[in-house]
Amino acid sequence: MSLTPAGRLLRTAAGNDLILSRTFRAPAEDVWASLTEPDRTARWFGPWEGEAAPGRTIKVQMTYEEQAPWCEMRIDACEPPRRLALSATDEFGAWKVELSLSEADGVTELRFVHHLVGEDGIGEIGPGWEYYLDMLVAAREGSPQPDFTDYYPSMKDYFEALSAG
Repeated sequence: MSLTPAGRLLRTAAGNDLILSRTFRAPAEDVWASLTEPDRTARWFGPWEGEAAPGRTIKVQMTYEEQAPWCEMRIDACEPPRRLALSATDEFGAWKVELSLSEADGVTELRFVHHLVGEDGIGEIGPGWEYYLDMLVAAREGSPQPDFTDYYPSMKDYFEALSAG
């Protein structure tokens, strides 16, 4: 299977933003539920547990990663059904992501932003987010889940070239 990466890199005063988007023929509230309800996140990313609220930390199981690890994620902002900002720190560094939804005429666009401190690892990070967002699409459509080998290493050069530009 040949997939075309859609991510782009935006340089900001604070660093770099890796931006990806997906579009859904559904109301924002329904897409929001796919991003925030544990049973629905389990279908494409992994389940989570804890008391979800801004400033709180939840535990998320990354079901599709090797050994399905649990990690802590802090909810930095939650503005249903428009914006969710999360951060985490693990052995690979600090992660700050933001998901925003906009709806027009029954179509909702998800804008996913990974706020990068540097550009190290973008060749791995970009394909990973493309994969997870396509997992979300497949979960919502009831279509077969994508295979990560279709994303990595084939998309690595594309994302590394973004940082060279």
